[in-house]
Amino acid sequence: VQLQASGGGLVQAGGSLRLSCAASGRAVSRSTIAWFRQAPGKERDFVAAINRNGNYRDYADSVKGRFTISRDNAKNTVYLQMNGLKSEDTAVYYCAANTRAILSGIYYALSDYNSWGQGTLVTVSS
Repeated sequence: VQLQASGGGLVQAGGSLRLSCAASGRAVSRSTIAWFRQAPGKERDFVAAINRNGNYRDYADSVKGRFTISRDNAKNTVYLQMNGLKSEDTAVYYCAANTRAILSGIYYALSDYNSWGQGTLVTVSS
């Protein structure tokens, strides 16, 4: 599976952005897809994930109620709608796929994901 993240940019605090993760490969529709983010000088952290059917999703506490993850399997694309952005949301955002899991669940660790996109930078100005 190959992943291409896009949609990042510069936005003012309180604004919105929608990130897209375009995927290619036959395993995409069977994969849990997640978004992680990495701020300067910090570790890469889990943001949100959605299972293969799109009927189960979960979020980091820091983004619950503000971010929404969704997927369109017909387009092989996963989205992250980000509303109410804060300066602490500034980071490079990465999408990742778990193509190997048998269970259609949510996975939270970096090591759960075997395919990664290149990242897209989100900068929130205060």
